Parts: sequence; C-alpha cells; structure tokens
Amino acid sequence: MSRATRALVAWALAALACGAGLTACGLSDNELSGSVSELFPLGDVSRVEVLRNAEALQVSYYRNNELDVDLVVRLTVATEGLELRPGSKVDLSGMTPSGLARATVVHLNAGEPSRVFAPVENGDLQLDEGGNPGETTRGDFSMSFQKGDGYGAGRSLEGTFKATAVDARFGPEPGEMLDAGVPPP
Repeated sequence: MSRATRALVAWALAALACGAGLTACGLSDNELSGSVSELFPLGDVSRVEVLRNAEALQVSYYRNNELDVDLVVRLTVATEGLELRPGSKVDLSGMTPSGLARATVVHLNAGEPSRVFAPVENGDLQLDEGGNPGETTRGDFSMSFQKGDGYGAGRSLEGTFKATAVDARFGPEPGEMLDAGVPPP
C-alpha cells in the first residue's frame, strides 16, 4: 500500500470515528461541541476547572458574561468502583455500584435556574494524563443524552479539558489536625 493510500485510509478512519461521536475530534484543549449548542452557546470558554476527590472527578467550563460568569457545562463523574488513570476509558452511562448516576451534567447561566441534563445514554471519558490533585489533567469526553423530557434529551456533548486538578476533599476527618496543628472542634 502506498504512503498516499495509507494516509487516505488513516484520514477516513479518523473522520469515521469523529462522525460516530466516539472522540472529541478536532477540538483543541478546553473546548466544547455537540448538538446541545441548540440550547445554549458552547463557545468562548474562558476557564476550565478540574476538581478531584476520592468520590468524583469534576470538570467545569466557565464563560465570562460581562459582569457575570456562566457555568457553561459541569460534568461530574462518580468514581466509585473505578480506577481512574491515564489511558483508560470510563463508561459515562449507567449507575455506580451504590445506585448513583455515573455521570451528571449541569448548565447554569447567571440569572437563570440551574438545568440538570437528562441521564447519559452513551458516552465515555478518557484521561490522557494526570487525574490526581496537583497534576496537570488532560482528557476528553463524548456523550449522548437519553431521549425523553429531560433537559438536553436526545442531544450530544463532546469536550476536551486541560487544567491542574485541584484537591476537592471534604476537610479533616474526625481527630485529624487542621492547619497549624489546631485540633478540630
């Protein structure tokens, strides 16, 4: 097979994967796309924040909106029963072993009510690097939402992210010392 033919085949396979929504194709770091753009704009993301604790990974996309800051999309992935590490894919549909949704998505424009999306029907998230507090965390996700009455029902959302993961632990455990060695009340 000639080099030109191999290149054409590789391009066709990449285009097929993008068309099937299997990856967040063509997006650079910290971008969103998908048919949810019919509900609200996905562009002009000004900041991305990644939070991580023992129970979840959360990726939030913010947009400056004059005097306000809109939460364009917040994806929360419950990590119960998962080993979240670079190179592995996480199925975003379904429930955790304890019955929580594996993934939830929220949108909140300033001055409007918070909108929780319909359950994820299909989708995955993949970390390329990081994932733990203090680490540069990069990855992508792609999902579709169940059809029905929920917000975003039947639509799709893809995104890429890159930010330093911030420790989102819950605070000191009983008996653990606070900063400067002060015992908790």
